[in-house]
Amino acid sequence: MAILYALVARGSVMLAEFTAASTNASAIARQILDKIPGDNDINVSYSQDRYIFHVKRTDGLTVLCMADESAGRRIPFAFLEDIHQRFVRTYGRAIFSALPYGMNDEFSRVLSQQMEYYSSDPNADRINRLKGEMGQVRNVMIENIDKVLERGDRLELLVDKTANMQGNTFRFRKQTRRLRNTVWWRNVKLTGALIILILIIIYVVLAFVCHGITLPTCIK
Repeated sequence: MAILYALVARGSVMLAEFTAASTNASAIARQILDKIPGDNDINVSYSQDRYIFHVKRTDGLTVLCMADESAGRRIPFAFLEDIHQRFVRTYGRAIFSALPYGMNDEFSRVLSQQMEYYSSDPNADRINRLKGEMGQVRNVMIENIDKVLERGDRLELLVDKTANMQGNTFRFRKQTRRLRNTVWWRNVKLTGALIILILIIIYVVLAFVCHGITLPTCIK
């Protein structure tokens, strides 16, 4: 899975988060939220090992995700833009007075669904390329996380690859099961259609036979 962790926050107040793997990304994300300078709108990325924390802050609302470096920048920032729009559209001005994790029960499911979509569906990247809305991401420099965190404060990122692989295996089994069910239903429909066709043919034949038997004999 390309995107492994995501959160939405107001300043340093976490409002919702979701993680797709056993990782301490949440603790590192908290450090990043505390250390990001100023209140201006920003798009910034911080690397640690082979993972990158992408951050988008707009109008005081921060959306952050941790992705594998192989995901590049366009897909993670397209994900962040999508999450920002969904969050604002769903909660409106309630965002500015919400308690910590006030939207987590509901919105964590949205984070999970969109992480899955942007990690595995090729249409996610294709649509954003067609829209041409992510051009500004090319200017986002990826800095080492030491730029924002003091070395003494920085936590080592821990990601349980086994849990991530298990998640991928679960999704593969789910897709296989869905495909198997689709094929089974298709066979049932074809068998049903064939049975109906045979019954119709039998009915027509019997109708002709019965009709032929009851025909009166012509007497000359």
